[in-house]
Amino acid sequence: MILAGNWKMNKTNEQAKFFVNKLVQDLAGMGFQIVLCPPFVFLSDIAEILKGSNLHLGAQNCYYEKSGAFTGEISPLMLKELGVKYVIIGHSERRHIFGETDEMINKKIKAVLNSGMKPIICIGETKEEREKGLTFCVVESQLRQALFGLNRDDIDQIVIAYEPVWAIGTGIVAKPNQAQEVHKFIRELLEQLYDQESAQKVPILYGGSIKPDNFFGLMVQPDIDGGLVGGASLDDQFIELAKIISGLI
Repeated sequence: MILAGNWKMNKTNEQAKFFVNKLVQDLAGMGFQIVLCPPFVFLSDIAEILKGSNLHLGAQNCYYEKSGAFTGEISPLMLKELGVKYVIIGHSERRHIFGETDEMINKKIKAVLNSGMKPIICIGETKEEREKGLTFCVVESQLRQALFGLNRDDIDQIVIAYEPVWAIGTGIVAKPNQAQEVHKFIRELLEQLYDQESAQKVPILYGGSIKPDNFFGLMVQPDIDGGLVGGASLDDQFIELAKIISGLI
């Protein structure tokens, strides 16, 4: 099980440090992976706070080149040096606001893996695509293109997050059976692409308007292995979510 918090573009550095110090105390001893993904400018300070704790540092994005004339971008090597363990790749906001293509996302995934970090690969359909019955087509296309050129050893290092775009920041959460249906489809597709053993090892997270009052019903589903959390990762709700997972393992 993994609980990952995507802070997006929120908090000041002082607010971030205060909150992470609280999380280190309140989440000590939790027997599963907890990942914090703050904005880039906070990573260095938060890395220091997390040293010796059971919490892991994540980043919200990266570029696929090691260095060069790419103004405003961050390379995997920069993140690795700061102690980053996980990198979110292909979030719908990156796809839809910043125009990231499946080809770019595939390059980023490979760059993250080559740098010894783990990509959290985001996939999911829009409201219009779901209404047209295209959910599985979209998810399959995004996943196949994201994993293009990756071998079995690579697959052992990835995390997948199913985030239906219609549920992100809208207050609408996928019903547990809706989410499980897609998670099971993803697991079966991984079996087709690789093998059953590899597919079972890949954590598949759910993301999209997660709150403490809807989290338990999602987490008890057989193919949901945790959550990629947005707004609820910015306050004490994140602690409540961690306690829900802790009670299930």
